[in-house]
Amino acid sequence: MNSIEILQRLIAFRTVSRQPNLELLGYVSELLKTRGISSQLVPSPDGQRANLFATVGTGGRGVMLSGHTDVVPVEDQDWTLPPFAMTERGGKLYGRGTADMKGFVACAVAAVLKASKMKLNTPLHLALSYDEEIGCIGVRSLIETLQAAPTRPALCIVGEPTSMQVATGHKGKIAARAVCRGREGHSALAPLALNAIHLGCDFVHALRLEQERLARDGARDGDYDVPYSTLHVGMMKAGVALNIVPNLCQLDFEIRNIAADDADKILGRLRNEAARIVAAASTIAPEAAIEIDVINTYPGLDTPTNSQAVAFVKSLTGANGTIKVAFGTEGGLFSRDLGTPTVVCGPGSMAQGHKPDEFVSVEQIHRCDDMLAKLLEKLAAGLA
Repeated sequence: MNSIEILQRLIAFRTVSRQPNLELLGYVSELLKTRGISSQLVPSPDGQRANLFATVGTGGRGVMLSGHTDVVPVEDQDWTLPPFAMTERGGKLYGRGTADMKGFVACAVAAVLKASKMKLNTPLHLALSYDEEIGCIGVRSLIETLQAAPTRPALCIVGEPTSMQVATGHKGKIAARAVCRGREGHSALAPLALNAIHLGCDFVHALRLEQERLARDGARDGDYDVPYSTLHVGMMKAGVALNIVPNLCQLDFEIRNIAADDADKILGRLRNEAARIVAAASTIAPEAAIEIDVINTYPGLDTPTNSQAVAFVKSLTGANGTIKVAFGTEGGLFSRDLGTPTVVCGPGSMAQGHKPDEFVSVEQIHRCDDMLAKLLEKLAAGLA
Protein backbone atom coordinates (compact mmCIF):
# COMPACT_ATOMS: atom_id res chain seq x y z
CA MET A 1 0.00 0.00 0.00
CA ASN A 2 1.17 3.53 -0.69
CA SER A 3 1.18 6.34 1.84
CA ILE A 4 -2.03 8.01 0.63
CA GLU A 5 -3.95 4.73 0.82
CA ILE A 6 -2.64 4.22 4.34
CA LEU A 7 -3.52 7.80 5.28
CA GLN A 8 -7.09 7.25 4.15
CA ARG A 9 -7.38 4.37 6.60
CA LEU A 10 -5.68 6.26 9.42
CA ILE A 11 -8.01 9.26 9.15
CA ALA A 12 -11.02 6.98 9.67
CA PHE A 13 -9.85 6.12 13.21
CA ARG A 14 -11.24 8.69 15.67
CA THR A 15 -8.14 8.81 17.82
CA VAL A 16 -8.89 12.03 19.68
CA SER A 17 -6.56 12.55 22.65
CA ARG A 18 -7.56 10.59 25.77
CA GLN A 19 -9.61 8.25 23.57
CA PRO A 20 -8.55 4.70 22.59
CA ASN A 21 -6.10 4.30 19.71
CA LEU A 22 -5.83 0.51 19.80
CA GLU A 23 -7.84 -0.03 16.60
CA LEU A 24 -5.44 2.20 14.69
CA LEU A 25 -2.43 0.42 16.16
CA GLY A 26 -4.05 -2.92 15.36
CA TYR A 27 -4.37 -1.86 11.74
CA VAL A 28 -0.70 -0.81 11.58
CA SER A 29 0.42 -3.95 13.40
CA GLU A 30 -1.44 -6.18 10.96
CA LEU A 31 0.05 -4.33 8.00
CA LEU A 32 3.52 -4.87 9.41
CA LYS A 33 2.80 -8.51 10.17
CA THR A 34 1.93 -9.17 6.51
CA ARG A 35 5.58 -8.27 5.76
CA GLY A 36 6.99 -10.34 8.59
CA ILE A 37 7.60 -7.35 10.86
CA SER A 38 6.80 -7.79 14.54
CA SER A 39 5.80 -4.82 16.66
CA GLN A 40 5.75 -4.11 20.38
CA LEU A 41 2.94 -2.29 22.18
CA VAL A 42 3.63 -0.23 25.30
CA PRO A 43 0.18 0.30 26.85
CA SER A 44 -1.19 3.23 28.83
CA PRO A 45 -1.95 2.62 32.53
CA ASP A 46 -5.65 2.05 31.76
CA GLY A 47 -4.90 -0.20 28.79
CA GLN A 48 -7.05 1.89 26.44
CA ARG A 49 -4.19 3.42 24.49
CA ALA A 50 -0.67 2.39 23.59
CA ASN A 51 2.60 3.25 21.90
CA LEU A 52 3.90 1.04 19.10
CA PHE A 53 7.54 0.27 18.32
CA ALA A 54 8.86 -1.79 15.40
CA THR A 55 12.25 -2.36 13.77
CA VAL A 56 13.37 -3.46 10.31
CA GLY A 57 16.98 -4.33 9.53
CA THR A 58 20.07 -5.20 11.52
CA GLY A 59 23.38 -3.63 12.34
CA GLY A 60 24.00 -0.32 14.07
CA ARG A 61 21.75 1.85 16.22
CA GLY A 62 19.63 3.05 13.34
CA VAL A 63 17.18 5.85 12.59
CA MET A 64 13.82 6.23 14.32
CA LEU A 65 10.75 7.74 12.66
CA SER A 66 8.45 9.14 15.33
CA GLY A 67 4.83 10.24 15.09
CA HIS A 68 1.82 10.59 17.36
CA THR A 69 -1.50 8.94 16.59
CA ASP A 70 -3.83 11.25 18.52
CA VAL A 71 -5.62 14.25 17.06
CA VAL A 72 -7.43 17.24 18.52
CA PRO A 73 -11.25 17.31 18.77
CA VAL A 74 -13.53 18.55 16.00
CA GLU A 75 -16.44 19.69 18.19
CA ASP A 76 -17.54 23.31 17.73
CA GLN A 77 -15.58 23.59 14.49
CA ASP A 78 -17.30 24.45 11.21
CA TRP A 79 -16.18 21.59 8.96
CA THR A 80 -17.48 21.56 5.39
CA LEU A 81 -16.06 18.08 4.78
CA PRO A 82 -16.28 14.94 6.94
CA PRO A 83 -13.41 15.15 9.45
CA PHE A 84 -12.94 11.41 9.85
CA ALA A 85 -13.13 10.43 6.19
CA MET A 86 -10.31 11.58 3.93
CA THR A 87 -11.40 13.72 0.99
CA GLU A 88 -9.08 14.37 -1.95
CA ARG A 89 -9.83 17.59 -3.77
CA GLY A 90 -7.69 19.94 -5.84
CA GLY A 91 -4.41 18.30 -4.90
CA LYS A 92 -5.21 18.41 -1.18
CA LEU A 93 -6.10 15.65 1.28
CA TYR A 94 -8.66 16.81 3.85
CA GLY A 95 -9.46 15.29 7.23
CA ARG A 96 -8.62 15.59 10.90
CA GLY A 97 -4.96 14.76 11.37
CA THR A 98 -3.93 14.91 7.72
CA ALA A 99 -1.36 17.59 8.61
CA ASP A 100 -0.96 16.98 12.34
CA MET A 101 0.32 14.34 11.92
CA LYS A 102 -1.14 11.23 10.36
CA GLY A 103 0.27 12.31 7.02
CA PHE A 104 3.77 11.61 8.27
CA VAL A 105 2.65 8.48 10.11
CA ALA A 106 1.27 7.12 6.82
CA CYS A 107 4.53 7.89 5.02
CA ALA A 108 6.55 6.29 7.82
CA VAL A 109 4.46 3.11 7.80
CA ALA A 110 4.73 2.92 4.00
CA ALA A 111 8.52 3.31 4.31
CA VAL A 112 8.72 0.48 6.84
CA LEU A 113 6.69 -1.77 4.53
CA LYS A 114 9.06 -0.91 1.68
CA ALA A 115 12.07 -1.55 3.93
CA SER A 116 10.85 -5.10 4.59
CA LYS A 117 11.72 -5.94 0.97
CA MET A 118 15.24 -4.55 1.31
CA LYS A 119 18.38 -5.58 3.14
CA LEU A 120 19.08 -2.78 5.59
CA ASN A 121 22.57 -2.79 7.06
CA THR A 122 21.44 -0.11 9.50
CA PRO A 123 18.00 -0.53 11.08
CA LEU A 124 14.91 1.60 10.66
CA HIS A 125 12.69 2.05 13.72
CA LEU A 126 9.04 3.11 13.82
CA ALA A 127 7.70 4.79 16.98
CA LEU A 128 4.02 5.72 17.27
CA SER A 129 2.74 7.38 20.44
CA TYR A 130 -0.52 8.48 22.06
CA ASP A 131 -1.74 11.64 23.82
CA GLU A 132 0.92 13.95 22.40
CA GLU A 133 -1.59 16.75 21.93
CA ILE A 134 -2.19 17.07 25.68
CA GLY A 135 1.44 17.38 26.73
CA CYS A 136 3.50 14.58 25.18
CA ILE A 137 2.04 12.17 27.73
CA GLY A 138 2.15 8.75 26.10
CA VAL A 139 5.64 8.73 24.63
CA ARG A 140 7.26 8.85 28.07
CA SER A 141 6.58 5.17 28.76
CA LEU A 142 7.97 4.29 25.32
CA ILE A 143 11.12 6.24 26.13
CA GLU A 144 11.45 4.28 29.39
CA THR A 145 11.27 1.07 27.37
CA LEU A 146 13.92 2.30 24.95
CA GLN A 147 16.14 3.39 27.83
CA ALA A 148 16.23 -0.23 28.97
CA ALA A 149 17.12 -1.54 25.49
CA PRO A 150 20.70 -2.64 24.76
CA THR A 151 21.07 0.08 22.09
CA ARG A 152 19.30 3.33 21.32
CA PRO A 153 18.62 4.98 17.97
CA ALA A 154 21.41 7.16 16.64
CA LEU A 155 18.95 9.64 15.12
CA CYS A 156 15.27 10.48 15.47
CA ILE A 157 13.11 12.25 12.89
CA VAL A 158 9.88 13.58 14.42
CA GLY A 159 7.50 14.08 11.52
CA GLU A 160 5.45 17.04 12.74
CA PRO A 161 4.42 19.33 9.87
CA THR A 162 7.27 21.64 8.83
CA SER A 163 6.50 21.84 5.10
CA MET A 164 9.43 19.40 4.78
CA GLN A 165 11.89 21.94 6.17
CA VAL A 166 14.44 20.69 8.69
CA ALA A 167 13.64 22.07 12.15
CA THR A 168 16.30 21.87 14.83
CA GLY A 169 14.47 23.38 17.75
CA HIS A 170 11.32 24.35 19.60
CA LYS A 171 10.60 25.97 22.94
CA GLY A 172 10.05 24.06 26.16
CA LYS A 173 6.78 24.33 28.06
CA ILE A 174 5.46 24.40 31.61
CA ALA A 175 1.68 24.20 32.02
CA ALA A 176 0.68 25.33 35.51
CA ARG A 177 -2.38 26.15 37.60
CA ALA A 178 -2.71 28.94 40.16
CA VAL A 179 -5.49 28.45 42.71
CA CYS A 180 -6.29 31.76 44.41
CA ARG A 181 -8.13 31.54 47.74
CA GLY A 182 -9.95 34.45 49.32
CA ARG A 183 -12.91 34.88 51.70
CA GLU A 184 -16.49 34.75 50.54
CA GLY A 185 -19.09 37.29 51.58
CA HIS A 186 -22.18 39.22 50.56
CA SER A 187 -21.41 41.62 47.73
CA ALA A 188 -23.02 44.45 49.72
CA LEU A 189 -20.20 43.99 52.22
CA ALA A 190 -17.48 43.29 49.66
CA PRO A 191 -14.73 45.28 51.42
CA LEU A 192 -15.06 42.95 54.43
CA ALA A 193 -14.43 39.89 52.26
CA LEU A 194 -11.50 39.03 50.00
CA ASN A 195 -12.35 38.59 46.35
CA ALA A 196 -10.42 35.64 44.89
CA ILE A 197 -10.95 37.01 41.37
CA HIS A 198 -9.15 40.17 42.43
CA LEU A 199 -6.30 38.01 43.74
CA GLY A 200 -6.27 36.23 40.41
CA CYS A 201 -6.18 39.50 38.49
CA ASP A 202 -3.27 40.69 40.64
CA PHE A 203 -1.42 37.49 39.74
CA VAL A 204 -2.23 37.94 36.03
CA HIS A 205 -0.83 41.47 36.29
CA ALA A 206 2.38 40.07 37.79
CA LEU A 207 2.56 37.51 34.99
CA ARG A 208 2.15 40.23 32.39
CA LEU A 209 4.92 42.28 33.97
CA GLU A 210 7.18 39.23 33.79
CA GLN A 211 6.27 38.85 30.12
CA GLU A 212 7.15 42.48 29.51
CA ARG A 213 10.50 41.96 31.25
CA LEU A 214 11.29 38.90 29.11
CA ALA A 215 10.31 40.72 25.93
CA ARG A 216 12.38 43.77 26.87
CA ASP A 217 15.42 42.31 28.63
CA GLY A 218 15.27 38.53 28.22
CA ALA A 219 17.38 36.20 26.10
CA ARG A 220 16.78 36.11 22.35
CA ASP A 221 16.71 33.43 19.67
CA GLY A 222 16.09 35.01 16.28
CA ASP A 223 15.19 31.69 14.65
CA TYR A 224 11.74 31.90 16.28
CA ASP A 225 8.86 34.07 15.07
CA VAL A 226 8.58 35.25 18.69
CA PRO A 227 12.27 35.35 19.66
CA TYR A 228 11.87 35.34 23.46
CA SER A 229 10.19 33.22 26.13
CA THR A 230 6.45 33.78 26.51
CA LEU A 231 3.79 33.54 29.22
CA HIS A 232 0.08 33.15 28.64
CA VAL A 233 -3.09 32.71 30.72
CA GLY A 234 -5.49 30.41 28.89
CA MET A 235 -8.34 29.77 31.34
CA MET A 236 -9.91 31.45 34.36
CA LYS A 237 -12.65 29.87 36.46
CA ALA A 238 -14.35 31.67 39.34
CA GLY A 239 -17.61 32.84 40.84
CA VAL A 240 -21.08 31.37 41.34
CA ALA A 241 -23.32 34.45 41.57
CA LEU A 242 -23.00 38.20 41.14
CA ASN A 243 -23.99 38.97 44.74
CA ILE A 244 -21.43 36.60 46.28
CA VAL A 245 -17.82 37.63 46.71
CA PRO A 246 -16.00 34.54 45.38
CA ASN A 247 -13.54 32.71 47.61
CA LEU A 248 -11.89 30.71 44.81
CA CYS A 249 -10.35 31.58 41.45
CA GLN A 250 -8.43 29.13 39.26
CA LEU A 251 -6.02 30.24 36.53
CA ASP A 252 -4.34 27.96 34.02
CA PHE A 253 -1.20 29.46 32.49
CA GLU A 254 1.86 28.41 30.54
CA ILE A 255 5.50 29.27 30.07
CA ARG A 256 7.17 28.59 26.73
CA ASN A 257 10.89 29.11 27.07
CA ILE A 258 13.74 29.36 24.60
CA ALA A 259 16.81 27.27 25.37
CA ALA A 260 18.72 30.22 26.89
CA ASP A 261 16.04 30.71 29.57
CA ASP A 262 15.41 28.46 32.57
CA ALA A 263 11.64 27.94 32.79
CA ASP A 264 11.91 26.90 36.46
CA LYS A 265 13.52 30.25 37.29
CA ILE A 266 10.71 32.09 35.50
CA LEU A 267 8.19 30.06 37.48
CA GLY A 268 10.15 30.82 40.66
CA ARG A 269 9.81 34.54 40.05
CA LEU A 270 6.07 34.11 39.58
CA ARG A 271 5.87 32.18 42.86
CA ASN A 272 7.68 35.04 44.59
CA GLU A 273 5.19 37.53 43.14
CA ALA A 274 2.31 35.32 44.28
CA ALA A 275 3.75 35.31 47.80
CA ARG A 276 3.99 39.11 47.74
CA ILE A 277 0.36 39.43 46.64
CA VAL A 278 -0.77 37.03 49.36
CA ALA A 279 1.21 38.87 52.05
CA ALA A 280 -0.66 42.07 51.24
CA ALA A 281 -4.03 40.29 51.07
CA SER A 282 -3.45 38.53 54.40
CA THR A 283 -3.99 41.81 56.23
CA ILE A 284 -7.64 41.47 55.19
CA ALA A 285 -8.01 37.68 55.29
CA PRO A 286 -5.27 35.56 56.92
CA GLU A 287 -6.53 32.57 54.92
CA ALA A 288 -5.53 34.22 51.63
CA ALA A 289 -3.41 31.99 49.39
CA ILE A 290 -2.18 31.50 45.84
CA GLU A 291 -1.13 27.89 45.28
CA ILE A 292 0.77 27.13 42.07
CA ASP A 293 1.05 23.57 40.80
CA VAL A 294 2.75 22.34 37.62
CA ILE A 295 0.28 20.30 35.55
CA ASN A 296 2.59 19.23 32.75
CA THR A 297 6.00 20.02 31.37
CA TYR A 298 8.21 19.02 28.49
CA PRO A 299 11.67 20.19 27.44
CA GLY A 300 12.56 22.24 24.43
CA LEU A 301 14.63 20.97 21.54
CA ASP A 302 17.85 22.67 20.51
CA THR A 303 19.86 20.39 18.21
CA PRO A 304 23.05 22.10 16.99
CA THR A 305 22.67 23.14 13.37
CA ASN A 306 26.22 21.97 12.60
CA SER A 307 25.64 18.46 13.99
CA GLN A 308 25.96 15.29 11.93
CA ALA A 309 22.29 14.53 12.59
CA VAL A 310 21.17 17.79 10.97
CA ALA A 311 23.56 17.38 8.05
CA PHE A 312 22.25 13.86 7.46
CA VAL A 313 18.59 14.88 7.35
CA LYS A 314 19.40 17.90 5.16
CA SER A 315 21.03 15.48 2.73
CA LEU A 316 17.72 13.60 2.55
CA THR A 317 15.61 16.68 1.83
CA GLY A 318 18.06 18.77 -0.17
CA ALA A 319 17.60 21.63 2.30
CA ASN A 320 20.22 24.35 2.57
CA GLY A 321 19.08 25.83 5.86
CA THR A 322 17.17 25.01 9.01
CA ILE A 323 14.27 26.48 10.98
CA LYS A 324 12.83 26.36 14.48
CA VAL A 325 9.13 25.81 15.10
CA ALA A 326 6.77 27.58 17.50
CA PHE A 327 4.92 24.45 18.59
CA GLY A 328 6.21 21.77 20.94
CA THR A 329 6.99 18.18 19.98
CA GLU A 330 8.16 14.93 21.51
CA GLY A 331 11.61 15.68 20.10
CA GLY A 332 12.78 17.40 23.28
CA LEU A 333 12.04 14.25 25.29
CA PHE A 334 13.88 12.00 22.84
CA SER A 335 16.86 14.33 22.93
CA ARG A 336 16.97 14.87 26.71
CA ASP A 337 15.85 11.50 28.08
CA LEU A 338 17.15 9.15 25.40
CA GLY A 339 20.22 11.10 24.34
CA THR A 340 19.19 10.69 20.70
CA PRO A 341 19.94 13.59 18.33
CA THR A 342 16.57 14.71 16.98
CA VAL A 343 15.22 16.88 14.20
CA VAL A 344 11.66 17.72 13.21
CA CYS A 345 10.70 17.31 9.56
CA GLY A 346 7.36 16.32 8.08
CA PRO A 347 4.74 17.06 5.44
CA GLY A 348 2.18 19.82 5.67
CA SER A 349 2.00 23.01 7.68
CA MET A 350 0.84 23.61 11.24
CA ALA A 351 -1.03 26.58 9.79
CA GLN A 352 -3.61 23.98 8.76
CA GLY A 353 -3.40 21.97 11.98
CA HIS A 354 -6.18 22.06 14.60
CA LYS A 355 -8.50 23.88 12.18
CA PRO A 356 -11.70 22.84 10.40
CA ASP A 357 -11.06 21.35 6.95
CA GLU A 358 -7.49 20.50 7.94
CA PHE A 359 -5.46 19.33 4.96
CA VAL A 360 -2.08 18.27 3.64
CA SER A 361 -1.18 18.59 -0.01
CA VAL A 362 -0.47 15.55 -2.15
CA GLU A 363 2.77 17.25 -3.16
CA GLN A 364 3.91 17.36 0.48
CA ILE A 365 3.15 13.66 0.94
CA HIS A 366 5.17 12.84 -2.17
CA ARG A 367 8.08 14.94 -0.89
CA CYS A 368 8.00 13.05 2.39
CA ASP A 369 7.92 9.73 0.54
CA ASP A 370 10.96 10.85 -1.46
CA MET A 371 12.85 11.79 1.70
CA LEU A 372 12.17 8.43 3.30
CA ALA A 373 13.11 6.59 0.09
CA LYS A 374 16.51 8.31 0.23
CA LEU A 375 16.75 7.34 3.88
CA LEU A 376 16.19 3.68 3.00
CA GLU A 377 18.94 3.84 0.39
CA LYS A 378 21.37 5.15 2.99
CA LEU A 379 20.31 2.55 5.55
CA ALA A 380 20.78 -0.19 2.99
CA ALA A 381 24.28 1.12 2.41
CA GLY A 382 24.88 1.29 6.16
CA LEU A 383 25.60 5.02 6.01
CA ALA A 384 23.48 6.30 8.91
